[in-house]
Amino acid sequence: MLFHEAIARALADHGVRTVFGVLGDANLYMMDSFQRETGGSYYSFSNEAGAVLAANGFARTSGGLGVATVTHGPALTNTVTALVESVKDHTPILLIAGDTAVVDRENFQNIPQRDVVLPSGAGFEQVRSPQTVAEDVGTAIRRAHLEKRPVVLNVPVEFQWEEVEYNKTEPAFVEPQAVAPDPAALDTAVGIIASANRPIVLAGRGASSPRAKQALLRLAERIGAPVATTLRGKDLFRGERFDLGICGTLSHEVALDTITQSDCIIAFGASLNKWTTAEGSVLDKKQVVHVDIERDSINRFSPTDAAVVGDAATVADTIVGWLDEAEAKPTGFASEDLAQRLAAYTDEDFTDASTDETVDIRTAMVRLDKAFPADRTLVHDGGRWIFNAFTRMHCPEPSAYVHTVNFGSIGLGMGNAIGGSFGAPERPTLLITGDGGFMLGGLAEFNTAVRHNVDLVVAMFNDAAYGAEHIQFRNKNMDPEISTFDWPDFGPVATALGGQGFTVRNLAELDEALAAIENRDRPILLDIRIDPDKVSLPGH
Repeated sequence: MLFHEAIARALADHGVRTVFGVLGDANLYMMDSFQRETGGSYYSFSNEAGAVLAANGFARTSGGLGVATVTHGPALTNTVTALVESVKDHTPILLIAGDTAVVDRENFQNIPQRDVVLPSGAGFEQVRSPQTVAEDVGTAIRRAHLEKRPVVLNVPVEFQWEEVEYNKTEPAFVEPQAVAPDPAALDTAVGIIASANRPIVLAGRGASSPRAKQALLRLAERIGAPVATTLRGKDLFRGERFDLGICGTLSHEVALDTITQSDCIIAFGASLNKWTTAEGSVLDKKQVVHVDIERDSINRFSPTDAAVVGDAATVADTIVGWLDEAEAKPTGFASEDLAQRLAAYTDEDFTDASTDETVDIRTAMVRLDKAFPADRTLVHDGGRWIFNAFTRMHCPEPSAYVHTVNFGSIGLGMGNAIGGSFGAPERPTLLITGDGGFMLGGLAEFNTAVRHNVDLVVAMFNDAAYGAEHIQFRNKNMDPEISTFDWPDFGPVATALGGQGFTVRNLAELDEALAAIENRDRPILLDIRIDPDKVSLPGH
């Protein structure tokens, strides 16, 4: 078969059914063969960054590999920010990048592509010859899974029409397996847990599977502990009586008071970074047990008193077994009084500050969270409004939450939202973004969502400014004018792009727009006008 048919076949043999990309002369025949010969689905994007971000979102919600493709030169350089985001997110992605012909030294799109990729932190794998294509595809996919990062497969354009003898290679990636803890390490951990009077069980993204959730709840009940999560483990325990919510800088007042009183944190699959630990204050004067399947995650950000390498569910159930054997008594920290305080807490205890021209961001998020289907994929772009979204917008499980600010960039939400929708097609997708992020990375790809019939609602909180910079000027009594924008009315723009747009200036228009969500038949954009001087932090 021809090379471009062989690479398409290799992708299919490794279970790839979905590819996002932007076509060029070095990848168009591959994608044609991928659709025509293997029955795969190729989804075209407007920008190469959007395609890679879509692969990231797809991997996050599907739990598998995300795949994207671009051509050479500027197409690859356009992906750099997206690659860095995915590297920091530890997402397995295969990016198939065409390259200029080796002999075409003067091609004006020629660039040393390895030198572009490696500083981003992504891996690089070269297709060595037309005859090795199946093996090279397999190697790149295996690396992406095992290294938990994007791997760029570099494909010289002159290979496309070469005849090759295709030799199928079997997938070589072994799925993660349960790892039993070391008895000595476990003995230290159980000793600390058994002697604790006010323990808390903390779960991160690495302990967010349904199996891990149930094991951690069994442990928490056994020792009488409330439960909490990191931001990346968002809403894992939502609905449980003793759920403290997010631990650290985003904790609400009842949770913060409880965490302050605790004397032991038992962390599973959590990095214990500065946000989860509130710059270390959460762990101050507490015993810390840290459990993780990855050795390099333990003691990376915070010191621990007991380190246990193993998967969350196995370790938690083993601890319960040891405690039962020792007839250790549960604590009363997860008390009826705490349950009542948590049940009484609400994030709606504020005075609405909406006007005829702007909507209170807190009110908008509370009403949006209630109006949108609860079984959703939730995607956050970056922006100053995000701290309200972290706590007021919810999802059914951590795998339904797509975090896009690992690199501190705005504009990465739309691509992730589209890809996330294809990764979990049974769920509608809700993207929370700002006006700056939407204009930077969302405007062109909103039409991509329209073209591919994505079930997507975009809630854009529009303060007509780069809000984080605006508030800095305000705080120093300086004129914030250069941080502001005279945007167009985005409601009609979204409609012109093939979706349905609403301009929301007050609560009446908000309710009208939210009512339209129930009968949506195309992507929706809500242009929600907010006051840049009234974007409060959670709890204010």
